[in-house]
Amino acid sequence: MRERLAVDGNNQLAEIRETTHQPQNPVIRFVASLLSYLFHPLFVPVIIAWFLIRVQPQFFASGDRNHWIVLIRFFVSYSFFPLVTILLLKGLGFISSVFLRTQKERIIPYMACGIYYFWMAYVFRHQPEFAPQVVQLTIAIFIASSLGLMANIYLKVSMHAMSMGVGLAFITLLSFDAPGFTLYMSLALLLTGLVCTARMIVSDHYPAEIYTGLVIGILSMLLGVWADGILP
Repeated sequence: MRERLAVDGNNQLAEIRETTHQPQNPVIRFVASLLSYLFHPLFVPVIIAWFLIRVQPQFFASGDRNHWIVLIRFFVSYSFFPLVTILLLKGLGFISSVFLRTQKERIIPYMACGIYYFWMAYVFRHQPEFAPQVVQLTIAIFIASSLGLMANIYLKVSMHAMSMGVGLAFITLLSFDAPGFTLYMSLALLLTGLVCTARMIVSDHYPAEIYTGLVIGILSMLLGVWADGILP
């Protein structure tokens, strides 16, 4: 992978990343693209919430109806609002692509999502029907977006890797208290490896940007547990 300067569609000088040594096998690239879409950062928190509802429903308020409401709340805060924000930014010309290919284009989405994520963590923390693990997850997602914004100053951190790092650390911490979660931890580790590998295949990220995203995600989950213990 290398970088070069070129004139973009707005007749402005921009940095273009060129990837090299990517697999040309269409099947491999299709699978990598599919994984990138299925485990997009906008969907990972919703997938985790769905997983908990299916496996550990006691983490949420009782009743099937309440479980669906929780899932909808996760979707609205972690998927719908961020997606609408990105589409509005694209429509208003603040970003050139919904894929946020440059560090500059990621600044406003990071800040906007930070607001959504903070509100979600604040609301969940003040609702006693949610288990501490769920609250810690929402705090970790907010911390990850904040650390991602700061890291974005220096490099284009992989958001996919960051979200998978949070999920992996979350499932791993749960496995310490529930022996049955060992299998789920193994699956989470496998999925994390597959998604990060997929990003190396079909994205323009450097390996260091993917590794950094993974470390930020794991660290954010640990900080989320710590912050939940010290906050009043």
